[in-house]
Amino acid sequence: MADHGVAVQRFFVADSANDALEAAQRLKAKEIVLKAQILAGGRGKGIFNSGLKGGVHLTKDPKTVEQLAKQMIGYNLSTKQTSKDGVTVKKVMVAEALDISRETYFAILMDRACNGPVMVGSPQGGVDIEEVAVTSPELIFKEEIDIFEGIKDHQALQMAKNLGFQGALQQQAADQIKKLYNLFLEIDATQVEVNPFGETPEGQVVCFDAKINFDDNAEFRQKEIFAMDDKSENEPIENEAAKYDLKYIGLDGNIACFVNGAGLAMATCDIISLNGGKPANFLDLGGGVKEAQVYQAFKLLTADPKVEAILVNIFGGIVNCAIIANGITKACQELELKVPLVVRLEGTNVQEAQRILSDSGLPITSANDLEDAAKKAVASVAKK
Repeated sequence: MADHGVAVQRFFVADSANDALEAAQRLKAKEIVLKAQILAGGRGKGIFNSGLKGGVHLTKDPKTVEQLAKQMIGYNLSTKQTSKDGVTVKKVMVAEALDISRETYFAILMDRACNGPVMVGSPQGGVDIEEVAVTSPELIFKEEIDIFEGIKDHQALQMAKNLGFQGALQQQAADQIKKLYNLFLEIDATQVEVNPFGETPEGQVVCFDAKINFDDNAEFRQKEIFAMDDKSENEPIENEAAKYDLKYIGLDGNIACFVNGAGLAMATCDIISLNGGKPANFLDLGGGVKEAQVYQAFKLLTADPKVEAILVNIFGGIVNCAIIANGITKACQELELKVPLVVRLEGTNVQEAQRILSDSGLPITSANDLEDAAKKAVASVAKK
């Protein structure tokens, strides 16, 4: 944000207590805020396994920054959004603390209904915006932006007025809004949400906290941004899956789901649950699937000790079912599959796929439709 001229607090990132002390001294700020850097919310109320309470601390003394950083770096912080064990803090942010005299909410997001970007703002910031939308819908302001023409001066100024900025602050807020829109376009964001978008007693408009979503499809031209993706907090199996363009999310059940397309994967998880089973994972093959991916997917699924059955649910639109069938038979033979396997295939080249499976001589249970597949998968686990 700073690189795009957006006003943020001055800050440094440190990965040791000594670096944190140096950063605090370099800031020469009246007050300093120290924040644990993990990919989870609720840090302020979190607890460290070092005994320290809170992942966000204010102090006027750089020496205190060093002491606090010693109790943060290398220790696990657990918040309402992490697992019970928490997440190891490897870095801290040392920033200049600023007073906020007023908080507003501002966001830019892609809206399918409008075929382009929409600005959303509210003079009531610093709180859950969904709550404001329910309790005070009149305080939510929306403005569509023509993606070809870009944001107009009068649109930015009107939004600044709607957010309650007055006098010289109104123009300052409008300028920040335009810079946020340029940022939104240049980094291929799908959402830039600033909460609070606030003003200070000294008359500054500052983005105090922000959340940015990036379009995965733009990775090829946003290499610098995607290189910042910290995968160390992911489950190792998720990182392994990503190497083969597989989307994997671990769940706590015992029936593995092997599906193409996120929507179908969610539906498969739901129908397993409806039939009394519990999905062990969410594994999405995606569209451009190759035989090697099928093999790697099976390798990942069979390596999970929780998995007691595998349900393959493929709808072949752009996916050729025969490729899936060849991948399944190869994986079953080479990995010596020990758990029941239920397969439901539908769509492109399905007859050839079914022939490959039946000719393989492998103990594969075929299913006619999704409901039938879910029932057979749940029953195979019950038998065990």
